[in-house]
Amino acid sequence: MWYFAWILGVTAAAAIGVINVMWFEFQDGLDASE
Repeated sequence: MWYFAWILGVTAAAAIGVINVMWFEFQDGLDASE
């Protein structure tokens, strides 16, 4: 079941990428509001 680990890895990488974008946008929003 190599495809299960591959899909899990791709999903984790995509989730981390989305979280990073949201985090940086959140940080920029706080900096801009101050």
